[in-house]
Amino acid sequence: MKHFINLKDIPSKDLRKIIVDAKKRKKQRKKLNTLEPDKGSPLKGKMLVQMFEKASSRTRISFYLAIKQLGGGTLTLRSNELHLGQGGETIADTAKILSTYGDGFMLRTDDDKKIEDFQKHINIPIINGLSPSSHPTQVLSDVFTVEEIKKKPISKLKICWIGDSNNVLDSLIAASVKFSFKLSIGCPKKFAPGKKVKDWVSKNKKKIFIYHDPKKAALDADVIFSDKVISLNDKVDKKRKKQQFQKFKIKKEIFKYAKKNCIFLHCLPRGDEVEESVFLAKNSHVWQQALNRVHVQKSILLYCFGKLR
Repeated sequence: MKHFINLKDIPSKDLRKIIVDAKKRKKQRKKLNTLEPDKGSPLKGKMLVQMFEKASSRTRISFYLAIKQLGGGTLTLRSNELHLGQGGETIADTAKILSTYGDGFMLRTDDDKKIEDFQKHINIPIINGLSPSSHPTQVLSDVFTVEEIKKKPISKLKICWIGDSNNVLDSLIAASVKFSFKLSIGCPKKFAPGKKVKDWVSKNKKKIFIYHDPKKAALDADVIFSDKVISLNDKVDKKRKKQQFQKFKIKKEIFKYAKKNCIFLHCLPRGDEVEESVFLAKNSHVWQQALNRVHVQKSILLYCFGKLR
C-alpha cells in the first residue's frame, strides 16, 4: 500500500514508472469506449471513495473514469454529508470506517493537516486530489502531457510558469527537482514562492529561477504554464490582486521571447490571467492536458494499489 500525497515524498523512479505505464495505457485505449474496462480489469472489485471539500470538475470526473476503466467503482462524498462535517466524528474514526468500506480514498481538501491526520489513521491508500500546498495528480499529468507533445524527456526542456505562487506551482517546483528540468517563474515580488519551498529545493541541490518580469521568465521557454490568479476561495482583495498581476497577463507577445515551438498549458479553470487568443491558439494544448488526467490517474491508482506493472 502506497499513498500519493506530495510529489516531494515519492521517489523519482516511481514517478517515472507511473508515466511510462500511463503512456502504454493511453495507447491501448484507442479503440475502447469511455466506460469499457482496460484489458484484464486490474482493479476489478475495488472501490475508490472520493471526498470533496472544494469544488471540482476535472479531478472528480477524471478519477471516476480512471477507476471505472480499471474495472473498479467509485463512491463520491461531500464532507457536509458525513458526521465528519456536522456530527463531530473524529478524523480517526472516519478513517477507520473508510478503511472498512473502501479500498482507496481520494481527498480534495482546504486543509493540509486533514490529509496528514487521515494518513495517520487510515489503512487504505490515500490520494491527494488537491490541498492548499499541493496538487500532485495535476502536475504529474502535466509532465506526461509535456513529454507526449514534445516527444522528449522533460529534463531536456525549459519550463516557464507565469502567475501566482499556489499549490500547483509548489507541485511543479517539486516536479522540477524530481525530473531535473529547468524551471523559471514569472510573478510579482509579493507573490514569489515561499521560503519553505525554496529551502527544500536548495536542500535537494537544485535551483529554480524567479523573475519579476514575465519576458525574462519566458525567455527560450519550451512550455509556458499558468493557472487562475484568483482562486475560488481566495480571501484577498480580488480587485487589487488583479491589478498586481496586470503585467503578468499572458498575451501573444510573450511568446516572442520563448522558443518558436513553445506550447501553452493551463490546469483550468481559467480567468483573466490569459488572453482568449492565447488560450485558443494552435500551440495551446489545454484540452489534451485535461484529458490526460484520466490516463495518469489510472497509473497512480495502480501504484497505490500495488499493481503497477
